[in-house]
Amino acid sequence: MDKLFSEKKMKGGGLYENIHAKRERISEGSGEKMRKAGSKGAPSKQDFVESAKTAKKKNGGSAKKSCW
Repeated sequence: MDKLFSEKKMKGGGLYENIHAKRERISEGSGEKMRKAGSKGAPSKQDFVESAKTAKKKNGGSAKKSCW
């Protein structure tokens, strides 16, 4: 993957895009590790709740589940 593309992806994005980008870098052998839930700097449960409010499906529409 092009390094400029992944840097661009990290800058904008949001929570889900940043997580996806980091997983891609890890699978490519960057040596990074995902933070454990509850550790300093890791996204909290509230971060995911707030992020889900603005998340969008691939084909448009809201990604919010009706059971939330």
